[in-house]
Amino acid sequence: KNVLGHMAYVLEGMRKLSKVRSYTMKVTCGDRAIEGDFIFGMITNSLSVGGFKKITGDNVKLDDGVFEVTLIKRPGNPVELMVSPTTSKEEMEILSEEMGFNDPLPVQYVRFLKGALVGDFGTSYYYNEPAMSVVLERAPATLTLACAALLISVVLGIPAGIVAAVKRNSVSDAVIRVLALLGQCMPAFWLGIMLIMLFAVKLGWMPTGGAEDGLRSLILPAFTLGVFSAATICRLLRSNLIEVLGKEYIDVAKAKGLPKSKIIGKHALKNAMSSIITILGMQFASLLGGSVITEQVFAWPGVGRLVIQSITTSDFAVVECIVFLMAVIFVVINFIVDVLYCVINPRVRLQ
Repeated sequence: KNVLGHMAYVLEGMRKLSKVRSYTMKVTCGDRAIEGDFIFGMITNSLSVGGFKKITGDNVKLDDGVFEVTLIKRPGNPVELMVSPTTSKEEMEILSEEMGFNDPLPVQYVRFLKGALVGDFGTSYYYNEPAMSVVLERAPATLTLACAALLISVVLGIPAGIVAAVKRNSVSDAVIRVLALLGQCMPAFWLGIMLIMLFAVKLGWMPTGGAEDGLRSLILPAFTLGVFSAATICRLLRSNLIEVLGKEYIDVAKAKGLPKSKIIGKHALKNAMSSIITILGMQFASLLGGSVITEQVFAWPGVGRLVIQSITTSDFAVVECIVFLMAVIFVVINFIVDVLYCVINPRVRLQ
């Protein structure tokens, strides 16, 4: 009875502290054992809850003894999010049958496709709202972050690429190439954490996360997300511009005595930017779908953070909606970029 009391107390604390998950727990003390299915959060390496002094690994230390706890993770079941922990397995089976979770996979897939065609991905099991509404509510935050990151990548990448190409093999070129290489190599989560420690924790100039402070909250996550794209644009533009500057018509322009700025800006840069337009479109699509880590690090209330939360809570309807929308957005943006490429470059025409 004492063990059950402690277990009920700690389970309730775990449910409040972490995400809901399904586990089978077995508690053993000497020759006595208690086993059952519980819904609660993941145990951290060290946690103090209720009558327990500490939870470390598989040992739960009480004031009056040491209990061995064995956890077996079970696959997520959306029905468990919709019912109370005291609901019986029979009642959960009935609810699963009513909601179609017991239907064969082909039947569930056809039902999903029919709903996807009209934008109906079902109801979120966690928020108890239409999945599309939950995603669209977070979409403006992700769109704002992606646009800000793209702006930063253009502002940093294009001037750096031009300087590196014009001053080829100089000190400036070497520094820019090293920085661009670092920008493509640094993991987003590491860069984000370093920026938080420097500008938010040490200097106190920026908030550590969230979106409550408006523009100040946007700067760090947008910079973190835009560094990789800026490095990509810089390296590609440098390569294209060096190739264009070696063309004959550039030599003719120099022979005519045109200013260097006009040669680069009007003749060289225009032709070198053709492939950059394609990269910008692809980068923007990638920023929309690849902001998961950045949003998680900075607690940005966007779609990326929502998909992580939905996966941890087995909210499959929201996950399906996000993946479907991101795939459609990626295809549409790439199609628009291909059309723009044909408009910008007269030598390319749709057949």
